[in-house]
Amino acid sequence: MRLTFCGAALEVTGSMHLLEVNDRRILLDCGMYQGHRADTYERNLNFPFDPASIDVVVLSHAHIDHSGNLPNLVKQGFTGNIWCTAATRNLCTYMLMDSGHIQEQDAFYLNKRKRERGEPEIEPIYTRADAQATLDQFVSVGLHRPVLVADGVELTFYNAGHILGATQVALDIHEQASGKHWRLVFSGDIGRDEIAILNPPETIASADIVIMESTYGDRLHDTYEGARRKLRDVVNKTAKRRGKVIIPAFAVGRTQEIVYALNQLDAGGDIPELPIFVDSPLAVNATDVFRMHPEAWNQEVQNFLTEDQRKSPFDFDNMEYVREVRRSKQLNSMPGSAIIISASGMAENGRILHHLKHNIEAKENTVLLVSFMAEHTLGRRLKDGADRVRIFGEEYDVRAQVESIDGYSAHADQAGLVRWAQHFDRDRLQSLFIVHGEPDPARTLAGLLDGHVRGAVEVPVRNQSFEF
Repeated sequence: MRLTFCGAALEVTGSMHLLEVNDRRILLDCGMYQGHRADTYERNLNFPFDPASIDVVVLSHAHIDHSGNLPNLVKQGFTGNIWCTAATRNLCTYMLMDSGHIQEQDAFYLNKRKRERGEPEIEPIYTRADAQATLDQFVSVGLHRPVLVADGVELTFYNAGHILGATQVALDIHEQASGKHWRLVFSGDIGRDEIAILNPPETIASADIVIMESTYGDRLHDTYEGARRKLRDVVNKTAKRRGKVIIPAFAVGRTQEIVYALNQLDAGGDIPELPIFVDSPLAVNATDVFRMHPEAWNQEVQNFLTEDQRKSPFDFDNMEYVREVRRSKQLNSMPGSAIIISASGMAENGRILHHLKHNIEAKENTVLLVSFMAEHTLGRRLKDGADRVRIFGEEYDVRAQVESIDGYSAHADQAGLVRWAQHFDRDRLQSLFIVHGEPDPARTLAGLLDGHVRGAVEVPVRNQSFEF
């Protein structure tokens, strides 16, 4: 049996791990790499394996850094099943189509420049049509329902508490050549014990091999209550200046958490009545999927709806969901205070760039960062205190206030990650692989967990393989 780490190794994006056993090739996630634009196209276009040789994909959840390169995999010859939960499939219906649209747009604008320079044009990594075709290969299965996905390999999903539909993956493996039995657990992205809207992550008692994320392996989060207080304070201070709060937020998960928090603040009279906009067609569609799955809402949400007589965590007075481009443009000429939540969460593309362009140079406004910001993204530059940033190829002075709230992270922090890992039977656990983290968080977490494994704690580099 061999395990190769093809992505999200000493980095956060591009989750992709290849398991080879019983002459079958199983891919855990097939995420889009996000980073330097010069590197992104070639790395996402070219897989370190033949896509047609992959027999099955197991998808932990719908975030693009985990699902976003599936249409390219299919385009290049993968014909097998993509196993996930129903909610993940529903979210991917919108997310992969949106991603295909972004690939088409990126290629269109890049080719304009290439034509001007007399350079050969490029094709989009994949198109909306490719994304549509990929959806035919999705197969949904519920939590705790074992299913045979390859010869000698049984899959069971467990709740990860990260976003709607997110799972931990358990593979019970009978290696036919040696007669050995293995349990491999892939954490996906681990949610928090204290989580908005959804139920917390489950624990799994035993495994031989564990692959776990480490996004926040070197830091602790603020509490949700602390995050809600800071959100309240930012909104109130900006409203007093008659400014706008511009919030880059992931369309899936983070947007719904922020809307729910604003709903709670509004219900309690803790913020003034002011217009609130979710300006992202993907976020609007994703919110529809969240409404489709009330069975995933936790008890706190149920109590809030009953006690405050709200019809939904995501709907209340002054709340408007924006799809049309015309309405989106109107928001930037609207007088007075408002809250605008828009994608992308790292401020790399999408409508958020237009809102930043129109609002970042006004000192009465606030740019509120509530999402993880990968290296080399506009959001990361703002978080690191840049005085001047480039948007659509033009330079803008950062005069707006820039605030950050880390407490809305859907990822477990260092303490949560350590607790999650400590639930495994130490005497059984032979190998623990730390992935999905930048070097400092990954290595810090590895050091903390070194005594909790019978075997080795490894921090693999990209394309490194291990034999069992």
